[in-house]
Amino acid sequence: MYQREKFEIIDLSVPIEDRAKSEPKPARIRYSSHKDGTKLAEPAGVKADDFPDSIGLASEELTLITHVGTHLDAPFHFGPVVEGKPAKTIDQVPLEWCIGNGVVLDLSYKEKCAPITEEDIKNAIKKINYQIRPWDIVLIRTDRDKLWGSRDYPWVHPGMTREATLYLINKGVKVIGTDAYGFDRPFTVMFEETKAGHRESLWPAHFVGREKEYLHIEKLANLDKLPNYGFIFVAFPILIKKASAGWIRAVALVPKE
Repeated sequence: MYQREKFEIIDLSVPIEDRAKSEPKPARIRYSSHKDGTKLAEPAGVKADDFPDSIGLASEELTLITHVGTHLDAPFHFGPVVEGKPAKTIDQVPLEWCIGNGVVLDLSYKEKCAPITEEDIKNAIKKINYQIRPWDIVLIRTDRDKLWGSRDYPWVHPGMTREATLYLINKGVKVIGTDAYGFDRPFTVMFEETKAGHRESLWPAHFVGREKEYLHIEKLANLDKLPNYGFIFVAFPILIKKASAGWIRAVALVPKE
């Protein structure tokens, strides 16, 4: 039985904001006030004065992509087929995959736009004296979430390499998260290297998902507030039919001492 006094809940999500500076393709939010809320009943002949205090219900209308805010990328995002089967869309992802024992690997020392290598991952695991187990949810801490709200946020993070991603998947990990804008290095870096003839630079970690079934989370926050391990990570996606991703309210349940 869950006992709230035994756990601290730590929010690991960034907000979905109207025209957020940190989103290259931001959400648009139209806010309807309490006063606006009375207009819903006008076609039925109900007047504003009929409402308590002459105000109705507030609401919001959002226009956004599924990759805005803290979100979980489904296998279908990476490609149509994985391991010889149709790739799962977000509504097909088993919820059992989205809750598990969390492990934080500190890669915050990595420089701007640097690749996170397999050796980096091995060293980070060794540093915390932990053995990765099947179904662990591994969270890559870069501390770039501290730039949320800045226009620099999408363009400065280190990114996972193909080899680093495969290393964790081969350990039995199904879900990997990052507190950076993207799982791979920034678009600008990948595009420049690709134009220079290095096609392998184009979303190498994402495209691992065409070979091995896995999920990843982008735009987490507050990983620096977590212990290295010993907590429960929860990231259930919004149920969107046939979508490549779903927004999540990622949280950690950390046992209190």
